[in-house]
Amino acid sequence: MNIKYLSLAKGFIFLAVLFLSGKSIAKSFPVDKQRLIVLTDIGNEPDDMQSAIRLMLYSNVIDIEGLIASTSIHQKEKVHPEILQRVVSAYGKVRKNLLLHASDFPKEEYLQSVIKSGLPAYGMEGVGKGKDSEGSNWIIKALEKNDSRPLWITAWGGTSVLAQALFDLKETKSAEELARLIAKLRIYTISDQDDAGYWIRSNFQDLFYIASPGAYNEKTWSAINKVIPGIDNSEISNAWLRENIQQNNGPLGAVYPDVAFGMEGDTPSWLMLIPNGLNIPEHPEYGGWGGRYVLYTPKFDSSKSWIVPLKKEVRPFYSDVADVYTPFISAVYGKEMIKDTITFEDNFATLLRWRKDFQNDFAARIQWCTRTYKDANHPPIVKLKCPKIITVKSGETFILNGESSYDPDGDSLSFLWFQYIEAGTYPKRIPSPTPENIAVQEIKAPKVTEPQTTHYILRVTDKGLPALTRYERVIVNIVP
Repeated sequence: MNIKYLSLAKGFIFLAVLFLSGKSIAKSFPVDKQRLIVLTDIGNEPDDMQSAIRLMLYSNVIDIEGLIASTSIHQKEKVHPEILQRVVSAYGKVRKNLLLHASDFPKEEYLQSVIKSGLPAYGMEGVGKGKDSEGSNWIIKALEKNDSRPLWITAWGGTSVLAQALFDLKETKSAEELARLIAKLRIYTISDQDDAGYWIRSNFQDLFYIASPGAYNEKTWSAINKVIPGIDNSEISNAWLRENIQQNNGPLGAVYPDVAFGMEGDTPSWLMLIPNGLNIPEHPEYGGWGGRYVLYTPKFDSSKSWIVPLKKEVRPFYSDVADVYTPFISAVYGKEMIKDTITFEDNFATLLRWRKDFQNDFAARIQWCTRTYKDANHPPIVKLKCPKIITVKSGETFILNGESSYDPDGDSLSFLWFQYIEAGTYPKRIPSPTPENIAVQEIKAPKVTEPQTTHYILRVTDKGLPALTRYERVIVNIVP
């Protein structure tokens, strides 16, 4: 899927100039924990349970404020909060050991207390006067909380519970208060799994919304479990899951179910909330572990049909877009990192490019459930000796420096600097005389006739088992 577009970025300040025509403008970003409520049709098939198990391992870096059992096109008349309770119970058995590796893992009792149920009704059949539920009321309560951070709601199934919360807010709040609360919401849905998603987008047109309507196998999130020809896909194999997740990792690994339809199709909805140095959740167009999404109005194709009927979209929202991606691979001799011979140009590449990294991260974290600190691996600490935002003139040289990075376990580190062209506005590769795998890069800014931005990503990987990766992002503003 090749998509040409103008990137519509928001919120940047760059020399007090507002770029038009989709130009990015850069500022610094806080790294507070993100607030999260999950809507899940858990019980429909095993993948939601798989995603919930992985989420437990990141509960120290994401504030989980709700786990709401919901319906979907695949499970229309029932909800299964008891499966969420089972996952949280398994987490409770390993929490003490998790705390040997990192702080802030919440108590089991807290997570059990935020498990709620939505109405066991499909889509818009469950939305209207008198159709509130403990799930929809919980969303409203969280949204009204005195907390300035955005509230992320990720839908792993249908969105009827969210639609009911929005319906009740519209019925009970002034226009001004409703707008204030809507401005705090961030929605990511794994496609449309009921008819409520379209209703929400159409009736709340200022709502921050990420979605990929249509056939699942065409959508960005599906790259988490897609077998891609021409590359090593072992990290999503059943053998890898048995060896790295299910076996010998305590109660949480033991309840991780076998794959039925596809592995963890819902996990991409919250991967971008993990503070790994790459992810900037407020800017889906920058790309991160959950993929990359750009603000536009998806085209309606009347020749296509889907299990949830497709309709013409009435406004822009964040949706699928392509990256051009050539993987770096480790060489046997000579230069450690070289480019592979295969290049991808599609929306799957926006997620595929990080897949080995986040799978290894999952494998390491589940080992924390049973191992001592000394016997487990922990991610490197990436430190820059250059600003995260650099402004240069055409022809000037700028320095990218990550040599202060270190590993808490004392592991050796590998470095990789690469230009993420699609995340910025400058459309060309900028040559560098320095090999990409050296921690310090000296680069000459190209000639431009108008202000442009380009993004550089520093990828630092340790040599522990499994190898773990963290990042830093440098945004370079280039002026004439």
